[in-house]
Order: sequence, then structure tokens, then C-alpha cells
Amino acid sequence: MKKIVSLILCVALLVSACALTGCGAKTLKFGSAVFVSDYTATDASADANGSGTVNVTVAAVTVDAAGKIVACALDTMQNKVEYTVKGKAVGNPEFKTKYEQGKDYNMVAYGGATKEWFEQADAFEGVVAGKTLDEVKALVIDGYKAGDELVAAGCTIAVSDFVGALEKAYNNAAESAVTANDTLKVAAYTSQEIADATKDAEGKNALDIYTFAAAVNAEGKVITADSDCVQASFTFTTKGKATTDVSKALASKREKGADYGMVAYGGATKEWFEQADAFDSLCEGKTGAEIKGLMNTAGDNAGKGVEEVINAGCTIYVSGMVAAASKI
Repeated sequence: MKKIVSLILCVALLVSACALTGCGAKTLKFGSAVFVSDYTATDASADANGSGTVNVTVAAVTVDAAGKIVACALDTMQNKVEYTVKGKAVGNPEFKTKYEQGKDYNMVAYGGATKEWFEQADAFEGVVAGKTLDEVKALVIDGYKAGDELVAAGCTIAVSDFVGALEKAYNNAAESAVTANDTLKVAAYTSQEIADATKDAEGKNALDIYTFAAAVNAEGKVITADSDCVQASFTFTTKGKATTDVSKALASKREKGADYGMVAYGGATKEWFEQADAFDSLCEGKTGAEIKGLMNTAGDNAGKGVEEVINAGCTIYVSGMVAAASKI
């Protein structure tokens, strides 16, 4: 009887493992990255508010043993914030990615396009499947325009941000449990912090742009994932003059690595990217809805991870990461 029970348990475990990783299918390399562009700031005037703009494209990619892209997923956050000529920060009601905006992005209605942005992004993803990175880069004309193969597939928009994000993700790709049977997902969430300018301090309109790139199985459970965050803080004077140095490139928290300084200057035992890795590992095996359960929602610990998250080494606030990850 004990042998029978043991055999049943072994079979159950094997079935569970196969459901998660896809038994019999070859595993692929998985990579993700963020690509920042259009980082600009303008002064306010009597006729128009000043503004800060940042575009963040997130990419996820799978790569086979021959170095060919099996699949990719892309989305872009085109975020713009404003401040007045009197140094008042303007709050945004919400931030949506281009893909989330769907038909409301209005490329067809107002831009004369034949397909909306999300449809063109889908077309790009379809064309690059089966290509090497060099072949993808060859699809671009004049550094940003879609070449003939992309245009024929229905992607006529500038694709330089797509290629920039995809190249970084491709170069980050590492061995994983992901197979061609799994689906790539990307998501993002933007939080905003504002403060008016005073005679003693500059005003700010700051954005934390959280991204989540993952591969999920047929049941929507995460196989592997990467969280990241881009911080863009736009500062200004009491007269709405922009003081942000937009000549400096924006690196994500993950890209900054140990230079983010949580250990050296914040007294933390682990850097942000290490804490994000701990969070991401706990997302594995969970759906987007289940990932919400990794965060406390009430009391003094609201916004921080539950005990399981803290014990794994993630002691930072996880509200932004959860907000992004739960969208998959």
C-alpha cells in the first residue's frame, strides 16, 4: 500500500511539473529589458504648461539554440507630466500604456493610419519571430523607419524603440524553463509623486514606471519573470522653468545594479535588483490575480510584501511591482 501511495504521489508531482514547464518541449533562453527614449523637458509659459516626457518600451523575448527569436512581446509607456508657469505640479488622472489604450490611441481616427498602434505592434512581433537579431536590425531603414517587410505586414510606425528594447532583451537572454508552448507577456504601471515649487525648494513631477516581463503557461501561471523600474523626476522653479538635466541617460533600477546604492546608503542588506529577483521568484507558479496576494493591503505594512516575500529577502515596498505584475 505504501508503495502504491508513493507511486501516486510521484506521478502527481510529475504531472504538476509538466503543467508548469511543458514536458517534452525544448527549453529556450528568456530575456527582458527596458529601453528609454524621448526624455525631454520644456519650460512653462503664459500660453502653455511646461512638461516632462519619457517613453519606456519594455520587451520580453525567447531565443532558441540557433540564436533565432522564437517570440517577443512589447509595449510602450508614453508618459507626459506638466507644471504651470506659477510652479504648480499637475497630477495625471491615470497612465495607460499604448497597448492598453487600444483603439483609443486613435492612430486610425486622427493619424491617417490603417491600423492602430497595438495592431502594428502585433505585426512587428509576428515579423521578427524566426529571425536572428541581425536580421531584425536589418528591417529598419534610416535608423527608425519600418522596412518593406514590416510595412507589408502592417507595421508602418517608427520601430527604433522596439528594436532598441528587443536588442537589449536578446542580449540579456539566459537559459530558462520556458518553451515555445508558453506565452510572453509584458505589463507596466506608473505611479506619480508631485510637489509644487516654493522659494526654498524646486517643484517636482516624478514618475516611477514599473515593468513586468514574463512567460506564462496555458493556465496563465508564471514560468519566469523580471521586474524593473525606471524613475523619471522632472523638476522646475516657481516660474515653471525646467531644471531637469535630460542630457543624462536614464538607467533602470535593475540596470543600475549595485550603483543604485540601497546597501551603501540605505542600510539595506540587498540591492534593489536582488530584492526584485526575490519577488519575481515568488511570482513563479502564480497567475496575475494570485500575485496580488503577495502584498499587504492594510495596516502599517500596507504596500509591503507579505511574510513570505520578506523572508525571501524582499523588504522594499512592492506595491508598484505587484500593480504591474498582476496585469499579466
